[in-house]
Parts: sequence; C-alpha cells; structure tokens
Amino acid sequence: MKVEIIELQEVDSTNNYLTKYKSADQADLVVAVADYQSAGRGQGTNRWESERGKNLLFSMLIHPVMVPVARQFLLSMAGALALKMAIGSYVDDITLKWPNDIYWKDRKISGTLIETSLGNGHIKNCIFGVGIDVNQQEFKSDAPNPVSLRQILGHDVDRKELLDKVIKAFEKCYSLVVEGDYIDLTALYHDSLYRKHGFWKFRDADGEFEAAIVEVEDNGHLILRDREGVMREYAFKEVEFII
Repeated sequence: MKVEIIELQEVDSTNNYLTKYKSADQADLVVAVADYQSAGRGQGTNRWESERGKNLLFSMLIHPVMVPVARQFLLSMAGALALKMAIGSYVDDITLKWPNDIYWKDRKISGTLIETSLGNGHIKNCIFGVGIDVNQQEFKSDAPNPVSLRQILGHDVDRKELLDKVIKAFEKCYSLVVEGDYIDLTALYHDSLYRKHGFWKFRDADGEFEAAIVEVEDNGHLILRDREGVMREYAFKEVEFII
C-alpha cells in the first residue's frame, strides 16, 4: 500500500483538509496529522478536546471502491481494530466500544468520525478522523470519561511512533477488507468488543434496561438480548451504554 503522510501544525479539521485534498502521488492511503485542530469534530455537534501538541489528531483517506455500500461498516471495523491494536501495544485492557470508540477499562481514549462519499453505487472516498488522547494530563470539557496514555502509563508517549503503529495496523486490517476476508475481520471485531460478555445496563428511547451483546451486524446495527430473552436491534445513537 502506497502511503502519503502530510504533517500540519494547525488546521481547522484534518477531515476537512482531506475532503479537499488531491494526492499528486495517487497514494492508496493519505494521512493528514496536525499538532492542533481549531475545529476538531466528533459525532454530531460534539467537539474533540485536545491541548496543542499533546495528542494525536489525524485523518486517513482511502478509496474503498471494492466494498459494497451496504457493508461499509466493515471499514469502521477495520479502522477501530487498527486503533485497538496500536494503542493496545502500550497498555492492556483496551477494547472497542460499539461502534468505534476505543476504551481503556471504562474510560474513552480514542474516538473516530467516519465520513464517506458515494459515486456510481460505490464508496468513492472514506475518511477516518481520529483523535487519540496521548500526553494530555488534564481534561477540562464536560466529556464524561476521557483518559490519556500519559495518565495510564505515567510518562509521555512518542506520538510519531504511535501514528506509525496505527498506519501499520490499519494496512493489516484494511487488507482483510480488500481481500474480501470479511469473516476474519468481523470475528476480530467481536472478540475486541467492550462488555462483550454478560448483562449490562443500557438506555434507549423507552428508558433503561439490562441486556447482553449478541453481535454487531455488517450494517453496523447492534443486536442485544434483554433479560426476558427479547432481541433488540439498534442503529447508531439509538441506544447507549450506561457507564
């Protein structure tokens, strides 16, 4: 895989940057990394809090035209697995919280915003906008449960080394998508899920309930089984973990 890395001191958003970027080298994977984002975005209207030069803020652009539109959540699986593998090389107890957050125990260490564009019935572009809390020691926003590698390990982590690990892991996971090895990719994803065993508290539009995770379907829907044995299916944002 041909990789192009763009290093930026400051940008509004690395996702915005790659949306407009055209690679002269026709790279298979373009990575834009910034020391600071003035308008870093999370899901919906959320903002990603990050001190300048402390964390790893980057976006990855690919052109996964081989992936059926109906199965584009496989890309989310590959991206989340790559982050889990890279961060997990520094510390244990790293899991994937559906759909693609990275958790250490019950605290969030990384989030991803994925934006895709379609053309002629195929996925033309896919951009993963990633924030990893690396060396920040204090979080001042009202985010409920952030944590950084620095807080866990007690020392700073080389951000460039971590990015290199993410890229290598992503190449490995994305190759499963390119080769159509969806079964292995899905198995790895399910094996890495946060709270994958037992019954846990959730909340949906009707209130709180207890359920166990059954699976995550290829379309990204979460399948739960509640205490009464009833199967419940949820799209993103339709249900939340109670932590």
